[in-house]
Amino acid sequence: MFNATPGWFVWALGSAVFAAMTAIFAKVGIKGIDSDFATLFRTVVILVVLFLFVKYTGKIQDPFILSAKTWLFLVLSGLATGASWVCYFRALQIGEASKVAPVDKLSLVLVAVFATIFLGERPSARDWTGIVLIGTGVIILSLKK
Repeated sequence: MFNATPGWFVWALGSAVFAAMTAIFAKVGIKGIDSDFATLFRTVVILVVLFLFVKYTGKIQDPFILSAKTWLFLVLSGLATGASWVCYFRALQIGEASKVAPVDKLSLVLVAVFATIFLGERPSARDWTGIVLIGTGVIILSLKK
């Protein structure tokens, strides 16, 4: 039924499940606290857990052997992630999780567009149909009642 290598699909599905849990936990956790401070706190937790995971699995590497291009794009990715988290937590603090999370997933549409423009990827007509449906769903979900 799925035309997907189980490895990436399982990890992507895990990402979706944990992202959904993030929205629910964050919405409850940011009550009575500044969203920026909540983002900082969450980031420290992520840093500690990820460090322990990488150390435990023996994947620690010398960062100084990385190329300048790798450094540049990992730093840019980190900055984009941080900006995304700040925006997401602020939106969650003032909006409903059931509306914020779908709009956040507009990133799916943007990834497809950016990957086409910058990475030369070529989604099929079927892929674009799904992408358009996701974008349409985001618009419908974000409309006021």
